[in-house]
Amino acid sequence: MFTGIIEACVPVRSVRPQGSGLRILLPAPGPDWVVEVGESIATCGCCLTVVHLQDPATGARVPSRTPGADMLFELSKETLDRTWFGRLAEGTPVNLERSMRLGDRLSGHIVSGHVDGGGELVAIEDPGDGGMLYHFQVDPGLERYLIEKGSVGIDGISLTVCEPKAGRFFVALIPVTLAATNLGSAKVGQRFNIEADQVGKWIERLLP
Repeated sequence: MFTGIIEACVPVRSVRPQGSGLRILLPAPGPDWVVEVGESIATCGCCLTVVHLQDPATGARVPSRTPGADMLFELSKETLDRTWFGRLAEGTPVNLERSMRLGDRLSGHIVSGHVDGGGELVAIEDPGDGGMLYHFQVDPGLERYLIEKGSVGIDGISLTVCEPKAGRFFVALIPVTLAATNLGSAKVGQRFNIEADQVGKWIERLLP
């Protein structure tokens, strides 16, 4: 489980086809970044498993918990079908969050890392307060999970839904969010991974 509070945004180091899927290599955000082989990392909101770690200089495999090591992930066709990752290219910025631990503060909302669908950035508005308003249109079927002041995960970022109507809504972004995530470089027409709030999905499933 994750919280939707992004720890880092890094550029994709490499993308390689593997059958119907992909293998992607991501750099560590810094020399003190430590992960284990087999660990789950939310990558733009999609829960991916670290397959192995390698030295950024030589490409040689290194043991789990080697600080600053590059991380290799394998993406299945199902993942590519559910996300915008089919468009990944070297240099594409992606958001990273390691899984939460029991006892951590839940600063965002409960995020599973299981992407429900996609959404498109349809407009950017400058309200003049230093932040930005980003307007999104979600894929058909996701609009039922959008409620005023409810939570939504956009590329793994925990954000608050404003004025949802017919699958369209906006989020208010403060400067720190723009600086710390891939939304800072987003363009109108760009696709994003959307995860609806877990609470709404459970209620829908339990109701007759």
